[in-house]
Amino acid sequence: MASEPPNPALLQPAAAGAREQHDQSGFHLYSVGIDGLLLRLELIEAAHSSLDLQYFIFHGDESGKLITEALARAAARGVRVRILVDDADTIRGDEQLYALAGAKNVEVRIFNPWRYRGHNSFMRGVEYLFSHSRLDFRMHNKLFIADRAVALVGGRNIGNEYFQVDPGWQFADDDVFTTGPAVQQLAVSFEEFWQSQLAIPVQALLPAKDTSPAAAAALAQRLTVPQKAANAGENYEQKLAAHEPLADLLAGRTTLDWASAEVVADSPYKGVAQQKGVRISSLLFEPVAAAIHDTRSELTMVTPYLVPAPDEMKLLQDLRTRGCTVRILTSSLEAESGHAAQAGYMHYREPLLKAGVQLYEIRARPENPRGTGQSEKLSRYGHYSLHAKLLVFDRRVVYIGSMNYDQRSRRLNTENGVIIHSAPLSEQTVRRFDLMTQPQNAYAVTLQEKVPGDAPALTWSTTESGKPLVLREEPARSAWQRFEVHFLELFPIDSEL
Repeated sequence: MASEPPNPALLQPAAAGAREQHDQSGFHLYSVGIDGLLLRLELIEAAHSSLDLQYFIFHGDESGKLITEALARAAARGVRVRILVDDADTIRGDEQLYALAGAKNVEVRIFNPWRYRGHNSFMRGVEYLFSHSRLDFRMHNKLFIADRAVALVGGRNIGNEYFQVDPGWQFADDDVFTTGPAVQQLAVSFEEFWQSQLAIPVQALLPAKDTSPAAAAALAQRLTVPQKAANAGENYEQKLAAHEPLADLLAGRTTLDWASAEVVADSPYKGVAQQKGVRISSLLFEPVAAAIHDTRSELTMVTPYLVPAPDEMKLLQDLRTRGCTVRILTSSLEAESGHAAQAGYMHYREPLLKAGVQLYEIRARPENPRGTGQSEKLSRYGHYSLHAKLLVFDRRVVYIGSMNYDQRSRRLNTENGVIIHSAPLSEQTVRRFDLMTQPQNAYAVTLQEKVPGDAPALTWSTTESGKPLVLREEPARSAWQRFEVHFLELFPIDSEL
């Protein structure tokens, strides 16, 4: 990697801490969705040499356009911009990002792309059918690096739902602001993906007119009016005018937690190697599994998709055998964003509960917005779900990243994240878990006897308007949703989930 001139604006505020902490890195967790959007916009404006972005999803909606326009402005003032995106879940309109490739100082690459570049579901389905072994392998990483001085790591993609600004859907998620040696390790991971044979320049995939300087100029002239962000109820306009939340970080008003950390990231060739039965280094799950195995008293987990492989299930059961507390927050049926993953999860609820795991499912309409990352205004719409991926080990160590506790993350996706040895950051994450799992925000799932002597059945305990409520039928958006998911439950597709 070529060396870059330091950016005093981004490095100076953490310089004292870096000198005192030597090989430790500085971290701050952001769980409010709108702050994730503002951080990216402000960091793009503050960058003066390079911006490296790696995302599974980069939507062309309002927040995606705001970030794209900011990247175009950065490139125009001489910042080198590199964007690496996956190709699995692109929808119509997302291709606006590709026009940036025609601008000076910008490169855009697509990871493991479809040959068919349109949005016809049938055509995509046909290609997937005939190229399943290749296209099933996806880059699920999320990473944002500014001037190789600071980074954002976590679960957020680029899109309105991930920044919780759209009434149509809001995802609970997290970014961890990172400075110090961990950033250089993250930059190494980005470089491995960027230089891999699977990262294809968009110019090799699209007509020249779509990635031309003229296309980039036309994109730069379009101005997005941030209607949804401004109306989300989290003081977007005031924060943006005050350059928040970045200004507090740079001024030292926001405290960084300095701690040792391990950057964990899969190889870009993980899927290819596993298909050939070859083991390769940098597999993220191994250090995460070691941290689970070494847990002595309590494991706290947030994962939107919970479809564990046999050895992943055994890790949790072994913790319970040793007397450790295991608490998991995942998606309820009414709040799920993917029928197939929810159908896979249903197979594991009863074994987990029988092992003594404390299991919670998030509600689609939390009654207390504290800890949810969204405004009270948006919480009224009832389209809330999980996207955060967090594990806390003994309230001393925390993993934050892109990995779900499911078989797709284990086998088919590349993932990344950081394991941070920080009791304060771990306690902050546990407090958020406690807020999100309180009865007005989540269902406590248990096994209870409906009739004495009968086999226990699943129940969902919660409160509504302050009154306790116990449900014997699975909470869902509709009876048809229940039917669809239970129908999918009949198929042996867990290894794809």
